Amino acid sequence: MKMGSACLFTALHLCLSAFSTGTLAVTANFNENFEVSWAPTNVKFLGGESLQLVLDQSTGSGFASKESYLFGNIDMQIKLVPGDSAGTVTAYYLSSEGAKHDELDFEFLGNASGQPYVLQTNVFSAGVGGREQRITLWFDPTQDFHTYSVNWSTKRVVFLVDGVPIRVFSNNEAAGVPYLRQQAMRVYSSIWNGDSWATQGGLVKINWAHAPFVATYHNFRAANACRASTAASASVCARAAANHISATGGAGPSIDRSKLQWVKKNFMVYDYCTDSARYSTAPIECTREF
Repeated sequence: MKMGSACLFTALHLCLSAFSTGTLAVTANFNENFEVSWAPTNVKFLGGESLQLVLDQSTGSGFASKESYLFGNIDMQIKLVPGDSAGTVTAYYLSSEGAKHDELDFEFLGNASGQPYVLQTNVFSAGVGGREQRITLWFDPTQDFHTYSVNWSTKRVVFLVDGVPIRVFSNNEAAGVPYLRQQAMRVYSSIWNGDSWATQGGLVKINWAHAPFVATYHNFRAANACRASTAASASVCARAAANHISATGGAGPSIDRSKLQWVKKNFMVYDYCTDSARYSTAPIECTREF
């Protein structure tokens, strides 16, 4: 066996092991797993175990994972900007590159003190987005760390907050909707000035007297995740996922539907699926959630 083939065989074996046993994981150390993507003076590594992003009047900041992933459970614990965070946006997302990129977004829209934080999620597949949903959170995300997760398989993507499903985007390729199953994605986060739109449609601006605005990150984990930093390794990951699906009968990640409905009933404040002014006919995926 040639060296290149041997490497691909090893990668395939590792990815199959990850899907079948759940033992392959990337955890914790931010120095090892992430690099600064924007404004290094405003990115603070805290002993490797935690990281802070800072927004001040001069600039925001951001970081990105060194690895790319194709499928898996991606978790990050975040403590959001406290106090009057109106106009700020803290984004945590997965994304590939290029015009027809895939992307899975958590965007935390800042608020005036005492108002609930709004969490906006969005899905891009093959470069097409416009799938925003917004919920208010049922806790104060500035007082402690909470876990924000993406559970990504060949069957569906599930967004979760502290293990509670808040959104599902299923594979509807059979109905003509591109799905996120070919492009590996890196993990990103940034904090920036979004006061043209983020809080009450841009009516409430950033109060720079309250700067700097700080978001803190802890306990990154990528479990069952296939590392796919090259086109060849992404192909290996896709084959491993297909083999796993074949072996397990095609089961996607489980969903607690009662909790998902609880979130939709009590905390949903915007859903593109019901925005008739924007879409005269609901997008196909809206009628085929599972």
